[in-house]
Formats: sequence, structure tokens, C-alpha cells
Amino acid sequence: MKSKVITTLALVFVFLISTSVNETQTTQEFQAKAYYFSKSKMDLGKWGARLSEAQKKEVGARMKNRLEKGYVLSFNKEESVFTEEDQLDAISGATDSWGKNFAPGKQYKNVKTNTQLQQQEFYGKKFLVKDVLQPIEWSLDSETKKIGNYSCFKATALIPTNELTWYSFSWDKLRNTTESDSTEVKEVKMTQIEAWYAPQIPVRHGPLDYWGLPGLILEVSADNTTMLCSKLVLNPGEIIEIEAPSKGKEVSKIEYQDIITKKMKEFRKNRMGR
Repeated sequence: MKSKVITTLALVFVFLISTSVNETQTTQEFQAKAYYFSKSKMDLGKWGARLSEAQKKEVGARMKNRLEKGYVLSFNKEESVFTEEDQLDAISGATDSWGKNFAPGKQYKNVKTNTQLQQQEFYGKKFLVKDVLQPIEWSLDSETKKIGNYSCFKATALIPTNELTWYSFSWDKLRNTTESDSTEVKEVKMTQIEAWYAPQIPVRHGPLDYWGLPGLILEVSADNTTMLCSKLVLNPGEIIEIEAPSKGKEVSKIEYQDIITKKMKEFRKNRMGR
């Protein structure tokens, strides 16, 4: 009887070890690359209303490298790296150096440790923004549609706009920041998110700050921008290196927002002084 118990315990131990090894191998072996294309609608505001159709087309051509962008998401079961593909200006053939100050840099996410690392460069200085993943309370929908060969389900969420654009800047944001210094309670602006995820690819990854759904996010729309996966390569022949960025001064998202806001206030003050 005693020998049977020992044998049973040994078999259970072997099974647990085997399961652990298999899970580790699965995490390490599964890897993929998703290629995304984003397109934003041009909003010229009151200034744009004074332009002719020909002038609007010219402005659109000059801003094409800001309105249309390509990205690559490399991922395994737990980690992902999201990078923007360099594009040349349609008119001058140069890269958009000004726009890069306020564009998302190389982004690493780990859904197991709830960690996000993002490398940003602002006026020649490198920052390593370290924070938790953006909390998202998704509402899952039964509506479906096909994206490529995958059946996708719809999900929606409301996220504070500033949380989605923490790496960016606008003069409107600066005005709102200045006004919020008063004791008056300001309404938090929210952005409606619509995402389509594929349960056939059971990872919790997605482009930019989007994540947390029971399947890879293949399409996501927020405000005037839509991002769509145009190509998906599962388990390619070559090994995909998922490396977190490591260069730059380490700051949080809030600290980084404060840095660029102060710098832009200084920029405006110097410009007005001249």
C-alpha cells in the first residue's frame, strides 16, 4: 500500500513538472507579428473653413505622414513590443522631426506583470516612461465581423482622453492644464473606444495602449483615428526578439506629461518675448 502511494505521488510530481515545462515552452515558442495601418481624419478647425478645396488637398498631402502611419506589433503569450515604421514626408522626402516629439515611441507591454515601458525622445533628450498598463474596463458585445480570415467580436470602452495621449501635446491641452490650476472642478474628457478582437488568437495584446481582451485586437477606433491590422504572421521561421527599451531617464506617465507641458510653456514664452 505504501509503495502504491509513493508511486502515485511520483507520477503526480512528474505530471506537474511536465505541465510546467510545456507551459514554459508554449510561452517561449508562440510568437507572432501583426502589421497595422492607421488613418486619421484631418481636422483643420475654423482655419480650414477659409481654405479652398485645392488648398485642403495640398495641406492633406503635406500632412500625410502624420495622418497615415504604419506600425508593427511583435508578441508572444505575455510580452509585446510596438513600434512605428519610419516614413518619409510625401513632399520633401524628409522625416517628420517635429511630429516625432509627440509620437509614441517604442513600447513594451507585459500583461503578466502589468508593466509598460515606453521610450520617448523629446527635443533630443531620451526618456524611459515606466508605468502600469492603462486600465481599461471593456464592455464585450455579441456583434461580429470578419477581418481577413478571422472572426472578430466587438468591444467598447470609455477612457480618459489624457490617459491615451499622455505622450502628445496640444495648445488646447495646455489651456486646459492652466485652467485646472483653479479650485473649480473640471469635467474629465473621455474618448469612446471601439475594438475588434480575434478569440482565435488567444493573447491579450493590442496596438498602442490597448490590451486586455480575450483575443488579439485587430482593429481599434478612437476619436478620429482607426487602426487596422493588415498582415498577421504567426510563428515565423526566424526568432522574434521581444526586448524592452532601456535607454533614457526613467519617469512615470504623469511626470513625462509635466516635463513636456513645462517645456512648451517655456517655448511659448520665449516666442512671445521675441
